[in-house]
Amino acid sequence: MLGRLFARLLLGLLWLLHFLPLPMLTALGRGLGALLWRLAKSRKRIALRNLELCFPELDAAAREALAREHFALMGRGFLERGLLWYASAERLKKLMHIEGDFGLADRSEQPVMWLLPHFIGLEWSGPALMLRQQTPAVDVYQAQSNPVFDKQMLTGRGRFGKNALVDRHDGIRPVLRFIKQGYGFVNAPDMDFGQKDSAFVPFFGVPACTLLAPARMADSQKMIVQPLVITMLPGGEGIRIEACDPIPNYPSGDALADAHTFHAWLEQRIRANPAQYLWVHKRFKTRPPGEPSLY
Repeated sequence: MLGRLFARLLLGLLWLLHFLPLPMLTALGRGLGALLWRLAKSRKRIALRNLELCFPELDAAAREALAREHFALMGRGFLERGLLWYASAERLKKLMHIEGDFGLADRSEQPVMWLLPHFIGLEWSGPALMLRQQTPAVDVYQAQSNPVFDKQMLTGRGRFGKNALVDRHDGIRPVLRFIKQGYGFVNAPDMDFGQKDSAFVPFFGVPACTLLAPARMADSQKMIVQPLVITMLPGGEGIRIEACDPIPNYPSGDALADAHTFHAWLEQRIRANPAQYLWVHKRFKTRPPGEPSLY
């Protein structure tokens, strides 16, 4: 009961804050991130460990500065949920700086898979896709433990256009049905989902448990694979949403080789804005047999 009440109060606060201009919301979000840096000690340790593993060339002070900026951006990202859930389509369009070929899916005779790496601003991809093109989208989501937050997340993500959300526990078959109906598939595969249908593929030189299903699906469904990269711009400048060129030779028919290709592409994009990638996730949680935990 207290959990639901707290969630309603927090959602009410997000609704109130969404009326603020973006520069003010950004400043408040960065303040929230500084507070989280002090309070969320376990996530802080995970972020610092990930950065140590992925950027061994940086000294401890540089990695801490990077992690602090990461938390500041996470705070901003959380408060921007209020914009995504409550702001008008007209206001969101003004805040989004669209780059690249967002009309690819509308023109393509083949189904499209949008690869969505876990940059902090990834929630902006939904409004961008729904407000800038005609092709509907299907996405897989992780149900939230708090039912109030879960209901609002589904409502917020489904505000614009024609889209569908499939619970991760329902498997891939509902997604395939939507693809056959002409939906594009929003796929965010760059997390540790365990060893099922996965392989250990180097990520910044560290073996990471990596899904092989995205490339296999793209190959079997004859899909065009187009990555989307979301970047939070400084201050009140908004969000850059880039529809990238399809990754060359992806899928190739070799899912393991494709996972290597994707990681090489993703590492390059992360190095361009390292603080904006989701470092608080235990990306290296699952280890090869016999290897000790990295956390």
